Amino acid sequence: MNIKLAIMALVLTTSCSDLIDPAVENIQRKDLIRERPSMVQGLLLNAYLRIPTNSYNFSEMATDDAVSNDLDNGFLNMATGQWASNFNPADRWNSANSAIQYLNEMLMEVGNTEYASKPVVNQMFMDRLTGETYGLRALFMYYLLQAHGGLAGGELLGVPIFLEPQTVDSDFNIPRATFEACMAQLYSDVEKALELLPMDYYNINNESLIPSKYREEGTGVNDYNRVFGDDAKQLVSGRIVQAIRAQASLLAASPSFNLDNDQTKWADAATYAGNLLNDIGGVSGLDPNGVTWYNNRSVIDGLGAGNNPPEILWRGSVGGPTNNLETQNFPPTLYGEGLVNPTQNLVDAFPMANGYPIGDPASGYTEDTPYANRDPRLAQFILLNGSTAGPTGVSINTALDSDTNDGLNKVETSTRTGYYMRKLLRQDVNLDPVANTGQRHLQPRMRYTEFFLIYAEAANEAWGPMASGSFGFSAYDVIKAIRERAGIGADNGDAYLESVKSDQAAMRELIRNERRLELSFEGFRFWDLRRWDADLTETAQGMRIENENEYSVINVENRVYQDYMIYGPVPYSERLKFSALQQNTGW
Repeated sequence: MNIKLAIMALVLTTSCSDLIDPAVENIQRKDLIRERPSMVQGLLLNAYLRIPTNSYNFSEMATDDAVSNDLDNGFLNMATGQWASNFNPADRWNSANSAIQYLNEMLMEVGNTEYASKPVVNQMFMDRLTGETYGLRALFMYYLLQAHGGLAGGELLGVPIFLEPQTVDSDFNIPRATFEACMAQLYSDVEKALELLPMDYYNINNESLIPSKYREEGTGVNDYNRVFGDDAKQLVSGRIVQAIRAQASLLAASPSFNLDNDQTKWADAATYAGNLLNDIGGVSGLDPNGVTWYNNRSVIDGLGAGNNPPEILWRGSVGGPTNNLETQNFPPTLYGEGLVNPTQNLVDAFPMANGYPIGDPASGYTEDTPYANRDPRLAQFILLNGSTAGPTGVSINTALDSDTNDGLNKVETSTRTGYYMRKLLRQDVNLDPVANTGQRHLQPRMRYTEFFLIYAEAANEAWGPMASGSFGFSAYDVIKAIRERAGIGADNGDAYLESVKSDQAAMRELIRNERRLELSFEGFRFWDLRRWDADLTETAQGMRIENENEYSVINVENRVYQDYMIYGPVPYSERLKFSALQQNTGW
């Protein structure tokens, strides 16, 4: 069902007397809740509502990809030396553990309520709800490991594992489980979810499509569609659970969490992602319009009934027209706050249109015309000096001597780097107070491009650039398809890619760079640098432009991180309460 409708149902099923005379302390007894299926499902909905919106939190402002022009921004303060166990803008401990508490309560209660009078339909509801619950519990374990797993006392630890709902009498003071034990629990939850959930939710018109375990109990098409049909789209499905497993397996295979460089972990990640991609046709399933997924206007505006564009595996609600993102990130002349400022570091990561990195002698790059003949994604994702933007195509001047507030450091809402973010934004939004308008926006939780890149990274490590394992495509095939889609190497057959296709180390760097570009501003870079055990201290740089064509790179913001900060901390407040919690080394 649509999550918003379910929340409405949760409210509407509360009687008038309950609203006027609520239960003591506004708490419903379990025996009363069990009589109301929508209220039991509210436990599950509480977990859904705690899924972080990665695309819009802009943790890139704590990395070498972007800075913030808001000097009070948490990620800015984090990146410049204030990150601590009692100040952590990347914290997921409380939200994820709260979600897991609701999910554990759901597992206890799901079988105590009648969802339909027909036994087989009731069983289908219980199976779906239970499968969703296990899938979400795996997802939140992944978030916890990503944000709080790390070395403590020479051992790689995860988080405490709670499999039952906690009460005021529960013992919360338990030690963190090992990282491996947490991954084993995550995989166990995945398997349980996959046993119960269909690959996708959609209405069927033929009884032969009903799983035999339900068909043999007398389930008809209408019964099946009631539970697993179109109304359930965007709830956790088998496909989404497979994707969660692929994400988690990549984390477990990565250098910071795979201390022995166990190659079987890379092979597992490649296999999990490969199976997911095989189901959409392998490399041929890469959406040709996936680069501009956020601005494919006719697709977004026509989207409805829980459907996804080919690029999107899972998304949140599209909702009605809004302009919040544009208000936050448009440059000042378009009435925006210019919050996210891409760095010169990120701009330099975009290759030339011929595929060569700008530092390669064969690239043709010149410092006098730094934006000429570049990867088309550069102008699609980043607002450059002289770019046009907004509903009327206004030219944006980011130079130091600009006669507008779009110029470098002109006012508080101006760019600090000489660049503004363009990706994610609808250029047909109008913020003019006289003619203010909004547009619909996609909020993806998972894009297929991410899983192509997971496969490429893992397959390269497990089998090398050109090998396909048991699949019909290699890391090289994936990267070639992604770069072709972007418009790279059209005139030379991507000669640079051809030159590195037999070099695992060079392919590793290329894959990481493609991930950096394709997933930019979507909440990945902060976590990727850490799982790669990469340098976190690269100074964020910008471009100073004067007299139209005088370019000079400037240092904008130092990155102050210690080596141990590849792992995030256990919250200080939790360690004050629970002595058994061991802190990650250095915090």
